[in-house]
Amino acid sequence: MTSWRTKVLPPLLAIVFSVLICSIALLISGADPLQAYGTMIGQLFKGTTAVDTVNLATVYYLSGLAVAIGFQMNLFNIGVEGQYRFAAVVAAIIGGAVVLPPVIHVVFIILVAALAGAVYAAVPAILKVTRGVSEVISTIMLNAIVGGIVAFLINPDQFGVLTGNNLKTEEIAPSGRVPNIPIGGGELFGFVIIAAAIGFAYWFMLNRTRFGFELRASGESTTAAAAGGVNAKKMTLIAMLLSGAVAGLVAIPELVGRDFTYAITSTQGYGFTGIAVALLGRNHPGGIALGALLWAFLDKSAVSLEQVDVPKEIATIMQGAIVLSVVVAYEIVKRADLAAAQRRVGRALSGGRPASVSEGGAV
Repeated sequence: MTSWRTKVLPPLLAIVFSVLICSIALLISGADPLQAYGTMIGQLFKGTTAVDTVNLATVYYLSGLAVAIGFQMNLFNIGVEGQYRFAAVVAAIIGGAVVLPPVIHVVFIILVAALAGAVYAAVPAILKVTRGVSEVISTIMLNAIVGGIVAFLINPDQFGVLTGNNLKTEEIAPSGRVPNIPIGGGELFGFVIIAAAIGFAYWFMLNRTRFGFELRASGESTTAAAAGGVNAKKMTLIAMLLSGAVAGLVAIPELVGRDFTYAITSTQGYGFTGIAVALLGRNHPGGIALGALLWAFLDKSAVSLEQVDVPKEIATIMQGAIVLSVVVAYEIVKRADLAAAQRRVGRALSGGRPASVSEGGAV
């Protein structure tokens, strides 16, 4: 039985532990931890930092959801990085080559990106279910390959345009752009609403559909799921394709809300950040959202540390400490809950009566 401690206590312990580690690092370097943390928090209320943080968190959120779908099936889709980059360049090329009515154009770009991400994820998925190839190895290899694919497609001899010293795709027409929301002098991605809808769809699928139940059951035990009539290989294939489809949307908020083109110098690394965000959120859409916001806050506020002569790498240390702490804290609390449940069962049995579910017993 899952208690409130299992849900609330681990992330709180992780944050406290990471703050403690970074405080020690700051003290060793001769800096004042309170001043450093105060500067980071104060930066959030300056200029457009808050809006920029939410915009970045939107990208991290989609990446975290993509990783979480794989985690539900015990699949480590480390290939989100390659899947979203491949999808972004394909969506930018095709989206920039057509002109459709405003809403239809945006939907078309989103569908193209999701399909491209699924196609790129289909390679490791098929290798997994047909040959038993580890998805970790195959996706890492595909991450390395995608750089060459992007460079080839953005070449001026193919679909690219040379602008100054930068290679990029054709610019997407205004009909293919998502209007942003003006807030506090900045512009919040309009795609944040779509990202929230995707998160709700993910939650609904897992908790309110038969497919979601079978997905979680297969992740818990493929043997037990097979005994219940669930095709584990089919679930693995579908989970990887869904993960790839969501991964294909990672760069779309920036593509249709800010850049309107995909360049050879476009930001990379969102896929790897999604792994950390999914771990922080424990694969729950609400937890992933909080993890994405926290990670984006640390990214955006890190530069402010240089104002007080503190290396901005302290924020990176904090990010790593949080991820490590979350994993350790959840395991500690989980084992403590299991031990408590076993003690309740022992007391119930020694009293001559069977433990019931309402008493927190385990069967």
